[in-house]
Amino acid sequence: MKLATWNVNSLRVRLPHLLDWLKTAQPDVVGLQELKCTDEQFPSAEIEAAGYQCVSNGQKTYNGVAIIARHPIENVVRDMPNFADEQKRVIAATVNGVRIVNAYVVNGQSVGSDKYAYKLRWLAAFREGVRDELTDHPKLAVMGDFNIAPTPDDTHDAAQWEGGILCSEPERAGYKALLDLGLRDAYVIASEKTGRFTWWDYRLASFQRDLGLRIDHVLLSPALACTRWDVELAPRRLERPSDHAPVITELAL
Repeated sequence: MKLATWNVNSLRVRLPHLLDWLKTAQPDVVGLQELKCTDEQFPSAEIEAAGYQCVSNGQKTYNGVAIIARHPIENVVRDMPNFADEQKRVIAATVNGVRIVNAYVVNGQSVGSDKYAYKLRWLAAFREGVRDELTDHPKLAVMGDFNIAPTPDDTHDAAQWEGGILCSEPERAGYKALLDLGLRDAYVIASEKTGRFTWWDYRLASFQRDLGLRIDHVLLSPALACTRWDVELAPRRLERPSDHAPVITELAL
């Protein structure tokens, strides 16, 4: 089973990229983040014509998440039941016996800001929601744009990033709290892997210089085995790309 996560940074802008990529990559399940469109604006017809079912949790201009899959999408839950939030950042569903939780974690803006405090509250609530999902679904994959680089090696320059947003200790503690539930980082456990960074700033030719971070993740429960983890760079090379590249994880079910 081939899982993928991709922050498309505006689905309506990046739809041609997505449709072309689906033809070549042929993932079974994709978690999309940062749709920047409402459910009514979601391009269901185009995605279904490509052979995928889809469910979304959209929001005008900002945020928004979706799950698309080749197989039936069942038991859909939008948002976190334990956290009142107007921002659309979470959608969960079951596909082919695997529970998928797709999340667009808060960026946080800067350490010490109100948005940073919101991020830490959000992460604590998200952990509790994931714990409940894991209790009910032993085969669980939590994927998305986490806006957290787990280790200094997940940045192109630790001296530049350490202690700042995306790399502060409280954010990393929120990420580790998910692993403490028993989840495993697919990048760490994959027997084969290609690439590391998943996001590059649009500025300063960061992609061309590989000045990136690994902030898009797939976390797997012990019942799921990972054989391969890849960053697919081709969509990032296109004209008007997302600043993220798709991450593919292959499971041995």
